Amino acid sequence: MSRNSKLISDNLREEIAKELGVYEQVKKDGGSWGNVSAKDCGNIVTKAIEIANRSVEK
Repeated sequence: MSRNSKLISDNLREEIAKELGVYEQVKKDGGSWGNVSAKDCGNIVTKAIEIANRSVEK
């Protein structure tokens, strides 16, 4: 899989970032995710995995 492949949609990533309070930083930076910390990115991925696991269980 190439490095640029999307693992989660932009909409889902933004929704999770808003829920975690990270999206304000992205908006402040003009839509760039470059200044979002690795910890926050990890939290977004963790939340996306939780959502995926719940949908598989249903």
